[in-house]
Amino acid sequence: MVTAGTGGIGLETAAGLAAAGYAVTVVGRSAERGARAVERIDSAAAGARARFIAADLASLDAVRALAALLAEEGPLDVLVNNVGAMFADRQRTVDGIEATFAVNHLSPYLLTELMLPSLRAGRPSRIVNVTSGAVRVAKRAFDAVEPPGGYYGFHWYGRAKLANLAYTLDLAERLHDTGIAVFAADPGGAATGMTDGTMRSPKIVSPALRLVWPLVRRTFERATSGPAATAARSSITAATDAALHGRTGLVIGPRTRPVPPYPPSRDPRIVRNVLELSRRLAPLTPASRAGEPLGA
Repeated sequence: MVTAGTGGIGLETAAGLAAAGYAVTVVGRSAERGARAVERIDSAAAGARARFIAADLASLDAVRALAALLAEEGPLDVLVNNVGAMFADRQRTVDGIEATFAVNHLSPYLLTELMLPSLRAGRPSRIVNVTSGAVRVAKRAFDAVEPPGGYYGFHWYGRAKLANLAYTLDLAERLHDTGIAVFAADPGGAATGMTDGTMRSPKIVSPALRLVWPLVRRTFERATSGPAATAARSSITAATDAALHGRTGLVIGPRTRPVPPYPPSRDPRIVRNVLELSRRLAPLTPASRAGEPLGA
């Protein structure tokens, strides 16, 4: 299964998995885009059996419903959490949670936790969480869903990805020797709807970087000029490469080789705070939600 698999890196990842012989499920919001994705995947791989499931993964209840649907279908071999979003302005989800953190971390966190029984049934299986080099500009504060200071989309995106990377590496340790391998995949940059839609506005960076916005923008343009098919290779490698059998807890870089994880993702304090925040904001069942306001 590939989330946000109807376009960009997710679609290329799904096509790559189909070419490797997997029956692929792509998840997205638009039925029209989903139908086109299934057609593309099936045409690219002989005998492919792709399908589309509609779900708005910004909604935690929609994530729970998706997991419940899939749990009835039996084993799962590979889960690729490709979903991601960057916003020029602060937004909140239907759950009242800041959208960057919800989409880039809480959604894949919750889906992964809920799909663990299916992944256990499919062992040997793999979880691939898509990360980003933006983790290096993240504010490393996870006492609350929103960090102190102003909203700057690129930095908040990096913070959400850092939270997810910390969770990913901790999950790999938790699932060590269970037959479920866990990887992070860094696609590098690519020209996608997300990068084209948000990375042209100076509002996404801190005031200090806005002073040199022409330079920053050129850096962004160079970093996001490559094709999505190239960027998908790290996820495809993490999901399928036989050379990774028996290994877990690796970050697969843009050149499809393991790279050192960003050191703060292994900071015990960051890991602890991320896990506590995740469990409070995205409980496995809605009834267990804590009483504190979600946007706090």
